[in-house]
Amino acid sequence: MTSILILERYSTGSKIILGIVFTVLGYMFLRYAIKLIEMVYVLKYKKPLYVHFYLYLRRLSDSQLVILREQFSFYKKLTKKEKKYFEHRLVSFINDKDFIGRDGLEITDEMKILIGATAVMLTFGFRDYYIGLISKIVIYPKKFYSHTNKAYHKGEFNPKLKALVLSWEDFKQGFKNGKDNLNLGIHELTHAIHINSMKERDVSSTIFSDSFKELSMLLNANDELRDAIKVSTYFRNYAYTNQFEFLAVAIENFMETPHDFKAQFPEIYMKVRQMLNFNVANY
Repeated sequence: MTSILILERYSTGSKIILGIVFTVLGYMFLRYAIKLIEMVYVLKYKKPLYVHFYLYLRRLSDSQLVILREQFSFYKKLTKKEKKYFEHRLVSFINDKDFIGRDGLEITDEMKILIGATAVMLTFGFRDYYIGLISKIVIYPKKFYSHTNKAYHKGEFNPKLKALVLSWEDFKQGFKNGKDNLNLGIHELTHAIHINSMKERDVSSTIFSDSFKELSMLLNANDELRDAIKVSTYFRNYAYTNQFEFLAVAIENFMETPHDFKAQFPEIYMKVRQMLNFNVANY
């Protein structure tokens, strides 16, 4: 009897272990299959298989929601469902970052909401929207002295310190005229997203990085397009500093004057749209 009981217990234990092993193997196979399917999908369509999937949606406080509704015009362009996703991402982004005031500046909800909303706007077509290379957002009242290049700046992104640094005065100025293609927050966050895309291998970073390479190849190979850009005054002169600055300026233009962009430089416009996987209405 004792031997039979031992065998039964051994048999039961083996079944449990085998069940666990098969469950783990099944999970690993499913993950691999999904990645494989998405890889094929990305190669064909240049976008993630899916973007939004949340077990529950976080919500802003009433006072924070008032700031978003009244001061961030992009939010008004979203559908009801998109607004819920945007709010969830904004809460998550704000909670993930350290906001630090300098020169006596006190951090307010307005600062967190507007800076965070700018980041969420730019990454709204990404699956991973946290911009992991940013861990802290440092805010000065006005222009600040940068020890990196010994000059006064309105904003900068320091990947070594994982810090986005902004002048609050100049950040706010960027939203006073939503059609001048000049927005400090969009510009500096684009640099952060760009550098982050070169270090991370999530699907959205890969699409962003690969699309930037495609854009660079397009510009290098098309003399006629480059000549048209030089003749045009659509991109401000700072765009021609280097490839990084051209992209940052191009995305400023994309966000603020998408219809003008598409009309004048449709090929560049479509590459930027692909890069951001931007499917919001009116873009």
